[in-house]
Amino acid sequence: MSVSFEIKSAQLPLVALLLKTGNLASIAADLLQQFGPEGENPDFFEKDALVIDLSQLDADASVEELPFLLGAVRACSLVPVAVRSAKGDWLKAAKDAGLVEAPTEIVRPRAEIVHTTGTVEMVKEVVREVPGPATMVVDKPLRSGQKIYARGADLVVLAMVNQGAEVVADGNIHVYAPLRGKVMAGARGNTQARIFSLCLEPELISIAGVYRTSENPLPKDIQGKAAQVRLSNDGQDKLLIEALKT
Repeated sequence: MSVSFEIKSAQLPLVALLLKTGNLASIAADLLQQFGPEGENPDFFEKDALVIDLSQLDADASVEELPFLLGAVRACSLVPVAVRSAKGDWLKAAKDAGLVEAPTEIVRPRAEIVHTTGTVEMVKEVVREVPGPATMVVDKPLRSGQKIYARGADLVVLAMVNQGAEVVADGNIHVYAPLRGKVMAGARGNTQARIFSLCLEPELISIAGVYRTSENPLPKDIQGKAAQVRLSNDGQDKLLIEALKT
């Protein structure tokens, strides 16, 4: 008898939503503001599988708000598939909503993606990191409001990235011109990604979700100079910004 299918175990990268308050309406609003269709980063996720982590949830949190939160999550192009550290009514409500129970112990989050407010934290739980297989090349200046995303690839920009523009890549980002907008490398959790620019003057820089904004100015010997940005390799997830010798 021939076998038409085969079932194997799989290791997949997941996104975890760590709830830090029992006010689920507030969490939903924060998510939509950051990642919703009209939010600041509406294309950040693309049907990524999501685990909802209740380990820090307040004891007085109302389970009745869970469907509202799930609706906001789906509006952010996330697919809720599991719940962690749920008990009692919360576990029942999660299962009724089609979620499975995830084990409490799971791969340690490698990098923080973003803090919206004190109410919600998103982390990427990378089981296995795969470097980008390709390179996207952009040879025209990017104006304010324009966004380029090199999904699964490195990004090379040969012209200016103006203020208000945004360049994102799953791999490394090279900008051979002034970089004055937002730049996010390793967008899907690649902690080995780097950013290179011949003139570093960014509004925001980020690698695997660890970010720094222009509110924290770069050192004078780096601002406007050729530099690279990478994560420290000591497990502290700190951005290291270093001048390039030219």
